[in-house]
Amino acid sequence: RAQYGIREAQLRKTFQEAKRTEGLTGETLVELLEMRLDALVLSAGFARTMAQARQLVVHRHILVDGQRVDRPSFRVKPGQMIHVHEKSERTEPFQVAAAGGHADVLPAVPEYLSVELDKLHATLVRKPKRAEVPVTCDVQLVVEYYAAR
Repeated sequence: RAQYGIREAQLRKTFQEAKRTEGLTGETLVELLEMRLDALVLSAGFARTMAQARQLVVHRHILVDGQRVDRPSFRVKPGQMIHVHEKSERTEPFQVAAAGGHADVLPAVPEYLSVELDKLHATLVRKPKRAEVPVTCDVQLVVEYYAAR
């Protein structure tokens, strides 16, 4: 929960969805969490922290395929493009991001995401694989915890 900055109810709902999906529940859970709009805004390098990524989405600076999206939990589908609103591009936080100002604190852009940082564009190329996502906890313990509830 802390890594993605989400509430207990949101994680429980995502876990239930992962449980219904074919495949390993833990891997599917991480994939679903990583496909959230706020997580992709952070991974693309548009924001410095998860809290900032959520704020950028909520304040309607982010578009998905040309449509404003103001829900951080919005699930991006492979092939969809994430970009910054034209007027927002000129603001200081996005100028810093376009110049690569967050590179010192963020990991390298994952392979499942195609990013043109100077244009503030990113495209989800494919679903992320569990091995590509740097999760800071033991996913199996999370699965066991929610499976027992």
